[in-house]
Amino acid sequence: MERKPKRRTRELILETSLRLFNDFGEPNVTTTVIADELGISPGNLYYHFHNKDEIVEAIFADFEREIEATLAAPTRRAAEVEDVWLFLHLLFEHIWKYRFLYRDLNDLLTRNRTLEIHFKQILAHKVRTATLLCEGLVAAGAMRATAGELQALSTNMAVIATYWLSFEYARDPRGGFEGERIGRGVHQVMALVAPFLLGESRLLLERLSGEYLKQ
Repeated sequence: MERKPKRRTRELILETSLRLFNDFGEPNVTTTVIADELGISPGNLYYHFHNKDEIVEAIFADFEREIEATLAAPTRRAAEVEDVWLFLHLLFEHIWKYRFLYRDLNDLLTRNRTLEIHFKQILAHKVRTATLLCEGLVAAGAMRATAGELQALSTNMAVIATYWLSFEYARDPRGGFEGERIGRGVHQVMALVAPFLLGESRLLLERLSGEYLKQ
């Protein structure tokens, strides 16, 4: 059998750091803890990353690339309610994968100017994507909303998507059920959209919500 190539130390540092940051919070994880978890010397770790901020920025670069691709995907064609539901699931899966960034967001943005600038751009992209999705539903006759209502709705959708995991964590700090937390987040965002939906689209959302609530 052909052997898989051995993963490089740099990749292992990033994978391990992401797991530790997600499990214990970025402020509670030091480079010494990361090195100990990997079974390498601090000097070996510093050869690849001079400090923890460099590790955080490298992880953030992966997160930014993945989430920007997800945010761009649903605007390539007119969306239906089911498409919006699926898109939100994909978005929340990315958020969960890098959940320390959201749970420790205020602290990270205060300390790191690079993250502050780039996360602001991601938030703006979230609002733009939500706006385009809702405008597509309006154009298709599936939703009725004024320009002002669409602006407020799109902003609120971005707010819930951004801070849902913080709410979940505060409500149940030791809970770790990925599927349930993601599903609840999607349901809450779609609940914002529901009052504006019309006819079959409103019925479809009610069916999707009913199936989720049975789980």
